[in-house]
Amino acid sequence: MSKTHDWIESEAKVCAQNYHPIPVVIERGEGAWLYDIEGKRYLDMMSAYSATSFGHHHPQLTKVFIEQAERLCVTSRAFHCEPLKPFLDKLTAFSGFDAALPMNTGAEAVETAIKAARRWGYQVKGIKPGKAKIIAAQNNFHGRTISVISFSTEPAYQENFGPFTPGFETIPFGDADALRDAIDENTCAFIVEPMQGEAGVIVPPAGWLKECEKICQENNVLLILDEVQTGLGRTGKRFAFMHDDVKPDGLVLGKALGGGMYPVSVFLGTQELMEVFNPGSHGSTFGGNALAARLGLEVLNILEQSDLVARSESLGEYLKSALKNIKHPGIKEVRGKGLWVGVELDPQHLDAYTCCVKLSQLGVLTKEAHDTVIRFAPPFIIEKEQLDWAVEQFSCVIDQMST
Repeated sequence: MSKTHDWIESEAKVCAQNYHPIPVVIERGEGAWLYDIEGKRYLDMMSAYSATSFGHHHPQLTKVFIEQAERLCVTSRAFHCEPLKPFLDKLTAFSGFDAALPMNTGAEAVETAIKAARRWGYQVKGIKPGKAKIIAAQNNFHGRTISVISFSTEPAYQENFGPFTPGFETIPFGDADALRDAIDENTCAFIVEPMQGEAGVIVPPAGWLKECEKICQENNVLLILDEVQTGLGRTGKRFAFMHDDVKPDGLVLGKALGGGMYPVSVFLGTQELMEVFNPGSHGSTFGGNALAARLGLEVLNILEQSDLVARSESLGEYLKSALKNIKHPGIKEVRGKGLWVGVELDPQHLDAYTCCVKLSQLGVLTKEAHDTVIRFAPPFIIEKEQLDWAVEQFSCVIDQMST
């Protein structure tokens, strides 16, 4: 047995089996590369679901992380901490929103958005107590808390976890008419990913989000966008909503905001929306802590001072074109924006998980989505030659699987 096999077997004895990982054990990372406990090198084409968008062990982020850790990490929000104000000053200016509520994980920030929307519905819109409704899209992924999975349409996320939180309705993703039809006097918000990630990198029709914005404005409904995966450059823009020139009322960010080193998330909103919170209405011991704030500030500095967002756009087009050039009966579609590309496989020809395992054996790491999609979402610092090599390995794998 290999060292990797023994390690995985040992871990399984003490770790809940709520994931189905690719069978590698990563020991360290550097830039776009990861290294396992046996010394093998892998090209990271996953970026931890966009969390490591700037690569592993980024020198500037690592320096700031260590400096702040040696000075102050957590005090709780019972006190003010010096790094929080400059972080939120930068974040609101960077995003164009009025105020932010800092949290830790993406799911927590989504929960914050839900609470904000409901309270706004009661206090501002005048919805009768206990009647507020939030609309979401089918095949969404916003996290795994009880309230969030209550409006999931994926059976695996809900099985044996009920009863579920009421007050949600789902409609087809990318269907503006369905949104219009679902809105009633009790609707306070439409929460949606501008492009769906866990559904398989689904890009909606051009203009759909703009139409949703118009519908929400006409009906006094909040438009809240979950950009935990798509935000901060992943789709080739600072935020995916910029592709449709939209200004949402609320925005959820996470993952890349922590630089791949620490959980940092926020819910951003208009002044009217954020004013629904008062002392005691919401909180988080770690949310907005000094270490998180300083790291988040440096992430924003890097995005402002570098060409990483432009690299994501140009390299993403290059990657998508290279993948489309692969002619294989098992490939149904290549889609995406920026360095966020999904390859839809025909399950009669190719199995997505098996494909990912075989890719790992050739030194490329990624993960499937919904059993039929291979995701390619490398760090923004990746080079064209590395993308070429990853595409070559993918082509080799699907050829091998077809023989």
